[in-house]
Order: sequence, then structure tokens, then C-alpha cells
Amino acid sequence: GPGGTAGLAQARCLHPAAPEAPIVLTQGDSYAKGPENAPVTIYQFSEFQCPFCARVEPTIDQIVSTYGDKVRIIFKNMPLPFHKDAPLAAEAAFAAGAQGKFWEMHKLLFANNKNLKREALTEYAKQLGLNIDQFNADLDSHKFAAQVEKETAEGKNAGISGTPTFVING
Repeated sequence: GPGGTAGLAQARCLHPAAPEAPIVLTQGDSYAKGPENAPVTIYQFSEFQCPFCARVEPTIDQIVSTYGDKVRIIFKNMPLPFHKDAPLAAEAAFAAGAQGKFWEMHKLLFANNKNLKREALTEYAKQLGLNIDQFNADLDSHKFAAQVEKETAEGKNAGISGTPTFVING
């Protein structure tokens, strides 16, 4: 019909072009699951308050269960400026991680991504059996804020501006 091809061209423009050169990222202090020598490494730039990020989690779980040791997921926090509760939620994940429960907190935060207020974060920590005094001290001192900012900067430096964004083998 008339204008049919224009519509197609327009639709294609909505998808970011693949980078001309591989995007070089490192794990750093970020949490990962899967073996370091996995043939496929997926960097996941995400944040806990983003509904689209929460919606992609079952797909990530499916990739991990389907491909097992062939894939490594490296999670990078990238709280967006308009999600006011996302930075502290990311810090809460790191605070849980300091007590060996990063992925458990990660799952709880996504499951409850409509309530990431300070009191709720402490409630999730209690559900996980964390040392609450330590958890609260880590949040109150913003012990992990610099790590969250570092991961966000990594994403921005790689040209990533939205979440969720995945970088697969560069």
C-alpha cells in the first residue's frame, strides 16, 4: 500500500544500531553467575525499579537454566535518574551481597519493584535472614553508592542510555 516501505524504514530506526566495534567491559566488583570461561558472556545493565527490567528476569533465568555452564551473566546496576528509589535498591542488593545474599535480594527487589522504599528494603533483608544492623548501617552510610555509580558510569561510557540493555560477547 502507499507509504508501506516508509513505515518499515521508520520501524527499523527504533532499534539502536549494533556497535561498529565490540564493547569492552569488565566484571570488576559486579556480581556474576556462571563460569568465567563460559563461551557466552552477557552483561546485563539493569535497575530494580524499571518495570521492563523486572519483566526480562524470567527470560534471563530461562537462559541460565537452558544453557547452564555455557553462559555467564554479569549484572551491572544502572539506576535511571527518574527512578528515585532505584539507587538505594541497588545499594541494598550490594549490602545483601556483603552477607552472601546478592542474588536472593536481587530476586526479591525485582519481585517487589513497586515498593523499594527504605522501610521495605529492611523488610526484604529480614526475609533473607540478614544481619539487620549491618544491612541498615551499610545503607545509612551509603557504603555501596560508589560501586553503583561506577557501574552506571561503565554503562554510559559504553554508550548505553536505557535499561535493560544487554551486551553479549562484546
